[in-house]
Amino acid sequence: MNRYVAVAIGIDLGTTYSCVGVWQNDQVEIISNDQGNRTMPSCVAFTNGGRLIGEGAKNQISMNPTNTIYDAKRLIGRRFSDTKLQEDMKLWPFEVIKGSNNIPKILVSYNGENKEFSAEEISSMVLIKLKEAAEKFLGKTVRDAVITVPAYFDDSQRQATKDAGHVAGLNVLQIINEPTSAAIAYGLDMKNDIVRDINVLIFDLGGGTFDVSLVTIDKKGTIAVKAVAGDTHLGGQDFDNTMVDFFVEQFKRKHSIDIGKNKRALSRLRVACEKAKRVLSSIIDTTVDIDSLHDGVDFSMRISRAKFEKLNEDFFSKCIEMVEKCLGDAELHKKQIDEVVLVGGSTRIPKVQQLLKDFFLGKELSKKIHADEAVAYGATVLAAKLIGCSGKKVSNLVLIDVVPLSLGVEVRDGSLSIIVNRNSSIPTKKERNYVTADDYQKVITFNVYQGERTRAVDNNWLGKFEVAVPPAPKGKSQVRVAFDIDANGILNCSGVELTTGLKKGIIITNYKERLSTENIEKMLDDAHKYKLKDEDYKKTIFARNALEGYIDDVKSKIKKIGNTTKRFNNKDLQLMETAIEKASEILKQSRVVDFDEYQKALNQLEKVCLPIIAQHV
Repeated sequence: MNRYVAVAIGIDLGTTYSCVGVWQNDQVEIISNDQGNRTMPSCVAFTNGGRLIGEGAKNQISMNPTNTIYDAKRLIGRRFSDTKLQEDMKLWPFEVIKGSNNIPKILVSYNGENKEFSAEEISSMVLIKLKEAAEKFLGKTVRDAVITVPAYFDDSQRQATKDAGHVAGLNVLQIINEPTSAAIAYGLDMKNDIVRDINVLIFDLGGGTFDVSLVTIDKKGTIAVKAVAGDTHLGGQDFDNTMVDFFVEQFKRKHSIDIGKNKRALSRLRVACEKAKRVLSSIIDTTVDIDSLHDGVDFSMRISRAKFEKLNEDFFSKCIEMVEKCLGDAELHKKQIDEVVLVGGSTRIPKVQQLLKDFFLGKELSKKIHADEAVAYGATVLAAKLIGCSGKKVSNLVLIDVVPLSLGVEVRDGSLSIIVNRNSSIPTKKERNYVTADDYQKVITFNVYQGERTRAVDNNWLGKFEVAVPPAPKGKSQVRVAFDIDANGILNCSGVELTTGLKKGIIITNYKERLSTENIEKMLDDAHKYKLKDEDYKKTIFARNALEGYIDDVKSKIKKIGNTTKRFNNKDLQLMETAIEKASEILKQSRVVDFDEYQKALNQLEKVCLPIIAQHV
């Protein structure tokens, strides 16, 4: 009997593109999907015929903008009232509504019904597609995975990503920061060349998020993160949006038409802008041409690389500011950086590279690792280590990550009392004592925040918990608050009343208006149903294609035999042509009918044509 061999995958769940890898034959294999591509659009579309994920979804976005979902990563773990989310909603063609507990829900029309999906569900669909690609490649079921997130993802966003993995049927071994994952890829690739401690700055600019991380790699290959900085809302999508806004204004000026409310036109324009952005990384100008953009009016306009850079100069400058902040937190000078490593598709933009090179006094930038695959590569190495894969490359990996933002509680004067400082190594546990502020107080309420602002309310609220205390004069009852952060960067809080020893704890991420166990169970059930529907749809399309192919084959045979001495008599020819016409009727319908109907039509056509053709072959 074959012994089960554990396998785990590494997943880069990106805003615009995702990637999956597996450790095999003592190396990382980045897995191609069913389209033969090593990265897949993080895009899900709902059509009358079925559900599309990846390239299929992205390719039809212009025709079906309101039911094609992208940017789920910018929704995940956020509240509906989040100001950045409200800004994004103005740009998306699909509708986002307020669900229960202030959780944003995406509203789509699917199979004639209105359906609501959370960002976790959309992300889980992308994860399922990646999981299926890995299973097809390996020929076995995959259960375990390491999933990456931006370093600046907060507590709730990390837990929401873990929930998405659970809904996709994955056991999430660990959540790891994207630049840290890229550092693993770099460290593994360069291990033989490292003869002393080196300082490496990972500059990770992707489709929707930006991270900069400063790591030290020693000659043993230990990777220690010293500091991180970034923005979970800065990336290639923002560069596309500035171009879209510019072209909308130009169209309005030229034609006195505002296409801002035309979702299909905006969707087509956004696709064209993304292509133009990519082209401008290799040539200095290009033309954006779109036939009949609005009410039959064509759009054509040249845009130069210089104009693109001008439109996005604030974003590019912010990237360099984050690099400065990261260096400051690590207490290192730019001259002390040995390597600057580029990760993420948006680092291909020439202006980004030039600003970075200028900042580091002309230093050549490292492109030794694959910008699109490095994050998945590092996650795969960590996944292999966590399931106990043998081999020096994996077993010798030592990783020390950090907390991206400070964590603390609000005190009486409204300020934030920090318990865990940013860039503290994780996992970690920190404690601090607090006393009652009022006489004969019966309970102390602790509001937990994440951020760097002095006033608590100016930071990101994570949740709250309460600890009962014995009534006493103010300052007499005392509570010890403990913050315990695991390897995923997820926070557990607890409070112990020191007089009685009574303890009250809470995992903040479960409190913060996120998904309940019941919600997740429902999502798991729905995911199974959608998988079955997808399989039925594939089966139906196969039957439709089989019928269409058989009709073409019969027509070809009739034409071929008709040109020989064995040609058909008029009666047989009439029978076949009538049967073909009847079978073709079902193909002319705009909707996709049931599998059984296509199969029935094919059987009836075969019943008429096969005996006749057999007599003349």
